[in-house]
Amino acid sequence: MNASLGDGIRSILIIQTKYIGDVVLTSALVRNLRLAYPQASVTMLCAPGLKQFIVAQGIADVAVGFESRGRGRTLLKRLSDYRGVISDLRRRRFDLSIDLTDSKTSRIMHRLIGAPLRVGFDPSEHPMKFWEIQLANVLAATFGHGGPHYLYRNLSPLRALGLDCQDPTPRLQPTRTAEEECARLLAENALAKKSYVAVHAGARFEGRCWPPQHFAAVIDEVYAKTGLRSLLVGGPDEGLAAQRILEMAASPVASVVGKASLEVLTALLAEASIFLGNESGPMHIAASVGTPAVGLYGLTWPEQWGPFGVPSRTLQPSMPCPCIAPGLCKENNAGGVYCVQRLQVADVAAATLDLIGTEVQKSTHSGISAAQQSGSDGR
Repeated sequence: MNASLGDGIRSILIIQTKYIGDVVLTSALVRNLRLAYPQASVTMLCAPGLKQFIVAQGIADVAVGFESRGRGRTLLKRLSDYRGVISDLRRRRFDLSIDLTDSKTSRIMHRLIGAPLRVGFDPSEHPMKFWEIQLANVLAATFGHGGPHYLYRNLSPLRALGLDCQDPTPRLQPTRTAEEECARLLAENALAKKSYVAVHAGARFEGRCWPPQHFAAVIDEVYAKTGLRSLLVGGPDEGLAAQRILEMAASPVASVVGKASLEVLTALLAEASIFLGNESGPMHIAASVGTPAVGLYGLTWPEQWGPFGVPSRTLQPSMPCPCIAPGLCKENNAGGVYCVQRLQVADVAAATLDLIGTEVQKSTHSGISAAQQSGSDGR
């Protein structure tokens, strides 16, 4: 590592104000920074609703909430909020700051916070106007080294700092409190560990949601052929899709939609046999706790946003997409198109059953190998 970039690093700020999936992928960067700078504390500037999750999961030591969108605030109020956050962070005197958000707002805040080392992307992921400049003084490649997955973008600052990436895989661990609440919810729904499919039918953007009736059909087929029940997971604003699945599914389906915090969701996904759902934050949480995943994609490319580090199946309709929602789809906007709804029930069911079968086979093989080893040790 370049000694001039590594000397005296005791406090690090990560600017990551995007969504839960982005935060999960960011956890791998933080873990590698902790290995390089074991004495440093890590603070994350994040969406307000993710503060508790980030600290509970050890992704950062401190989380500072910042609402980067308007949310009905006047311009004067937004400027006041920006000033308050910047003043707070300046007082903390960071040695190193890394801007992963890479927006016009985050770049300006990054400079004003005033860390001596400021890592930013060059070129910016969102092209800057001719009068704009990158205000960081350590420049990272917009897409990092190692592959096309978006994870490598978040790891790119390591190379800019002269650091090696020792482990690129996001890894979260359920907290003890979350595990206790998870056990209660599973008992309440008569589910045993590793005996259910965690199903997430929601997403932050409507265009990323596969229809509830399709999920219900796959859930029924999986139950008929494997005996595995499904557990619906999701946030309070995803209750309508969950209710429709419960009404349409013929097999027994349980739901904790709106009943589990992100920390408890992490534990529930860790205990699932597999995950089935739209491309969204819960899919990345499932992968981070080692749960095999089936991901459903529209315009977003699985190569960039697929489940990382676990056995998986990803499905995307053929592209270019013959538009099925003219007047609604927003060209080249992954969150504003409905391409995922072209996926066929038969294809999703086949992929899900294939992944279940593969995992059962691996588990059986591991059990046989362990038994053989035990017998060998006993002779």
